[in-house]
Amino acid sequence: MTYGTMAAPESNPRANAALAADCEVCNGWGSVITFQGRHELCQACQSPTERECHESS
Repeated sequence: MTYGTMAAPESNPRANAALAADCEVCNGWGSVITFQGRHELCQACQSPTERECHESS
């Protein structure tokens, strides 16, 4: 019996640099390191509601 390999989770989330440009929370990186040591997208500039605010401006 052959077993397939599971894809590893993406280690670094892909942030939208245009949205992150002026963010004071992530300093323009678009991602942050949480207290648990996880690399996650910045909620201040990469969240869907924030994205809509930037597009309507």
